[in-house]
Amino acid sequence: MRDLAKLRLTVVGTGLMGASIALGAKRAGVARIAGFDADENALETALERGAIDERCSSLPEVLRAAELAVLAVPVAELPRTLEAALARSQEACTVTDVGSTKASVCGAARGSGRFVGGHPVCGSEARGAGHASADLFEGATWFLTPSPDTEPERYRLVHTFAAALGAVPVAIGAEAHDRLIALTSHLPHALANLLVNQAGTARVDGHDPLASAGGSLRDLTRVAGTNPPVWVDIFLENREEIRAALAEHRRALDRLDAALRERDAGFLARWIAEAAANRRRVLESAYAADPAELHRLRVHVPDRPGVLAGITQALGAERINIEDFELHHLSPERGGTLGVLVAGEGQALRAAGLLEAQGYGIVVAPAALG
Repeated sequence: MRDLAKLRLTVVGTGLMGASIALGAKRAGVARIAGFDADENALETALERGAIDERCSSLPEVLRAAELAVLAVPVAELPRTLEAALARSQEACTVTDVGSTKASVCGAARGSGRFVGGHPVCGSEARGAGHASADLFEGATWFLTPSPDTEPERYRLVHTFAAALGAVPVAIGAEAHDRLIALTSHLPHALANLLVNQAGTARVDGHDPLASAGGSLRDLTRVAGTNPPVWVDIFLENREEIRAALAEHRRALDRLDAALRERDAGFLARWIAEAAANRRRVLESAYAADPAELHRLRVHVPDRPGVLAGITQALGAERINIEDFELHHLSPERGGTLGVLVAGEGQALRAAGLLEAQGYGIVVAPAALG
């Protein structure tokens, strides 16, 4: 395995992803990292966070001695930035990227053996180096899209680097990547925007649907409205694959519409059962625990400092492991709902009893149903 301590690493683009990569690389042992960003504020924040050690003022400067250059710029800028990086870096420099679309950037690298396309499947609704974290890539799939031109030692270096940051590297073709991500990421983002906009522009006998939205709408639209500049680029860059996914979605909606029109209870029952099985597969890929054992506690919590810390510490003291959690804030007056995922019905009931004894209202349900 390559000694990362001696790796001369460069990060081009020091926003959330670039700065998180730099912080993760520092944790993995990389001794010194140079950074460049056209946004001076982003570069300064990355320097203040300790993500980078050297602040460079241009692309040629940051690439001068690089052995591995990670391009973390918006997807619309990737092909042009890649071409410049390959032209201005030394032959010894391997170049990779973290863009969520791959066909266009891999096309820009055609003929070069030094480029390995990459896409860590993770992120945050937050933006900027101020929210960067070395833990962002822990357990995440990191797609790698080598081309027939890619030199094997370049691929090994990027594979080793991604694994050192805690990710799971997975090789895939660029076009297949874009089809897969259109279905699993870009389509859900599009539908989240559609759903929340449909509810937001509707009125039902004078009532605003968003004012009385329940957990279903909140859960389904968590990513709605996320980072418009980034997502405009993503939608346009992968537009053909997203349009294909939308076409299939329309066909599925037509089948559902026909079943409702014809009162086809058999179709609806099979459709829901199929969804339950597929939801189980989602949970299997997301959690180490058996999905059948996962239970969700819904806890109503007041809006005051220290509440979340108190709950997590109380469960930790009883050695109840939290698999995942999320908070839906309602208002300062109404507080919010905390969803806590634990493995095992017994553990869930123990956790519920512990929190009920502290005065919290709890609802427990299997995660697949919650």
